[in-house]
Amino acid sequence: MNLFLYLSVVIIWGTTWIAIYAQQAAGGSAVTVAVFWRFLLAAGVMLVALRLFKRLQSLTLRDHLFCLLQGCCVFGFNFVCFYHAAAWISSGLESVIFSMAVLYNALNSWIFFRQRPSARLFPAALLGIGGIVALFWHDLRDAQASAELLWGIGLSALGTLGFSFGNMISNRHQRVKRDVLTTNSYGMLYGALVMAALSLVQGESLQPTWNVQWLGALSYLAIFGSVIGFAAYFTLVGRIGSSQAAYCTLLFPLVALALSTRYEGYVWHASAILGLVMILLGNLVMFARWPTIRRRAIA
Repeated sequence: MNLFLYLSVVIIWGTTWIAIYAQQAAGGSAVTVAVFWRFLLAAGVMLVALRLFKRLQSLTLRDHLFCLLQGCCVFGFNFVCFYHAAAWISSGLESVIFSMAVLYNALNSWIFFRQRPSARLFPAALLGIGGIVALFWHDLRDAQASAELLWGIGLSALGTLGFSFGNMISNRHQRVKRDVLTTNSYGMLYGALVMAALSLVQGESLQPTWNVQWLGALSYLAIFGSVIGFAAYFTLVGRIGSSQAAYCTLLFPLVALALSTRYEGYVWHASAILGLVMILLGNLVMFARWPTIRRRAIA
């Protein structure tokens, strides 16, 4: 089950970049409006389904406040940061920064839950992050120092931190036996409402863009990227811990590049192949079951 959840998250979130790009290319709506419709649709689908199957769990006021905070962190402001950062930095650099979620989660788990990181985490994270850097080395090498570059880096780092805080809140929900689908549903709903309020304050219309490309991308992002993707990811957080679950963020770019190779003619350089090997080695270090060496007692 852990492997199934892990691969599901990697494949689904590794392909959402296509839908995000398509939605942005379709134009029309502001970023906050696009995020609002994505999570409003996702929350509506989940709440109706949970109600029909009698799986919707009742929550306390304290739980709802944590869901509101989770919505702001991982179903709202973090996406605003990522969408705006994409205008100033390459997807390669954004992937490198987002891969820091592995270390963010390890540090935040230690701070909030006193969970010491696994001995495997840091060597695996070094291999994985080093692999991401190698994978996008050509993009990183061509990046020109500028104020826009710094803004892009800062927004990506802030969005990744928000994602990590959302992981901690989901961890809290599961520690107090709250259903992950219920808390996700309310978190998405509250995140959507916060995005709606922010859009209106900025003078934006909540009217969606009525064309096939925008609506098709919205549907994929809401149903697959949000309903299925976040349910699988936060379930994985509860099963194996936020630090190990976050390691799948290092595999998203591989899926994206595989699709780019097939449909856009991406050419693999020696550094990209090295990066692929390093990322796979990082997964081996993190998740392989190594034989336990027992020392013989000396009489």
